[in-house]
Amino acid sequence: MHIDMRISRWVVTALVLLGAGGVLSQEIQRGGTLSFGIVAEPPSYDCHAMQTFAVIQRVAPHYSTLLKYEQNNYPTVVGDLAQSWSVSPDAMTYTFTLRPNIKFHDGTLLTSEDVKVSYERIMSPSNGVVSARRDLFETVDSVQAPDARTIVFKMKQVDSSIVESGFASPWNCIYSAAKLKIDPNFPTRNVLGTGPFKFVEHVAGSHWVGAKFDDYFIKDRPYLDGFRAITLGTSAMLNAMEGEHILAEFRGFAPPERDRLVRTLGDKVNVYESDWLFHMLMSVNTKKKPFDDERVRRALSLAIDRWGGSVALRKVSSLGPVGGALMPGGKWAATEAEMVQWPGFGKNIEANRAEARRLLKEAGAENLTFTLSNRNIAPFVTVGIYMIDQWRQIGVKVQHKQHETAGWFAARSSGDFDIMVDSFVDVSTDPTTGLSKYLSAERGSQVATFAVDPTLDELFEQQGRELDAVKRRQLVREFEMRAMTKAYAVPFLHMSRNVVLSSRVHGWTISPSQMIYQDLSDLWLSPPKK
Repeated sequence: MHIDMRISRWVVTALVLLGAGGVLSQEIQRGGTLSFGIVAEPPSYDCHAMQTFAVIQRVAPHYSTLLKYEQNNYPTVVGDLAQSWSVSPDAMTYTFTLRPNIKFHDGTLLTSEDVKVSYERIMSPSNGVVSARRDLFETVDSVQAPDARTIVFKMKQVDSSIVESGFASPWNCIYSAAKLKIDPNFPTRNVLGTGPFKFVEHVAGSHWVGAKFDDYFIKDRPYLDGFRAITLGTSAMLNAMEGEHILAEFRGFAPPERDRLVRTLGDKVNVYESDWLFHMLMSVNTKKKPFDDERVRRALSLAIDRWGGSVALRKVSSLGPVGGALMPGGKWAATEAEMVQWPGFGKNIEANRAEARRLLKEAGAENLTFTLSNRNIAPFVTVGIYMIDQWRQIGVKVQHKQHETAGWFAARSSGDFDIMVDSFVDVSTDPTTGLSKYLSAERGSQVATFAVDPTLDELFEQQGRELDAVKRRQLVREFEMRAMTKAYAVPFLHMSRNVVLSSRVHGWTISPSQMIYQDLSDLWLSPPKK
């Protein structure tokens, strides 16, 4: 039967699973190869440098992290490489004990030195090494490895988000210290981890293959013999799902695509739905004129009808809720009453656009033209088309330049763009990760704007140190108000996630991030339905 597994605060219970068809009562079956689709190629293999699902959904099965989010129980954190851990009473020391006899895929033993060197690579990358999340570890003073199975993090200050956003992040893959010593960029084009699957091959534009690692540290995992990730465009993805040539696509389908698969395949597929820690935004290159003028940036934000877009675009895409820097509905998110006070978020779009025209005229940019840089995949293209139409209504002319994923990342990092359709995917609802996209360029490793704003940086620091929830929330609101006013980068819409899997696929559950639950260690396949 078709299963509509709606996530309530992102937790799936055993009762839901049992009530949806007795999934947990089935006997787990070993063997088989899971084929799944991905719509984009990986620009690099390096977890530490990358931010796209095109990387993590391929490499996560090959690597382990210190902690991880517990399957079926988001956002609970459990050990991965860590057998246990403790936190000092003042929250200034985190001590982890590693599992014994963990092996890399080349047969060498993992020790605390591998963990230490991997985290130091994230925190303080050497010349030529890219770290996309170094700012999340600015609160760490040192990493120590007193013995082969103990790793200790000493803090500079209290950081309430570091467990969920740091130690449990799927991006913080643990690499071989020996390989990094020979070549600090070894992970860029090589895959060697301790995860449930060994790397076999990657044929660009075609497929990526992993095979079961018999010496995986969890002795009864993985259940699968291997996996095959196939690169497919959206249309080809749908055809492959309908023909059962692939059994999964883990990022998510737009509602019309989801409905097509359900109509075609019926009880051969299950549908999983949740909110999504994924939002689309406009990032402005503040090094270029006239975008160094906040009046121009704010005008472009004011011109966009977010509330109308939310209604129209959720019918044809995964785009949905209006929100700020943090996922709507989350503990720290702004309310609608708070959001409508921000420039560009008011519901009177005609008044917004009148103000936008006034600001452009005041800035001497009435005849503004520019190029919008974008990715050539959903929902980026949809967002770009919508934004261009919104700006046309205030007299701004825009050329739409669409890149392959690697080209888009290259343009973003080099500054070879005017304005960019950007995105941000989180793994935690904590403000420390969610706000990091909007920091000054030298502070936020995922920031594309090249802006410098000490006030935003200080508000970010204050909220991270604040233990009082009410005071912290107020600081987060101050941060968002300034960010929306300065408009270096501004959110467009947040996303809703719809994942369609073959009913043969078991052991997977949805979360609000397409970056977690992707090591495939718990997945297993039942025989095809006759």
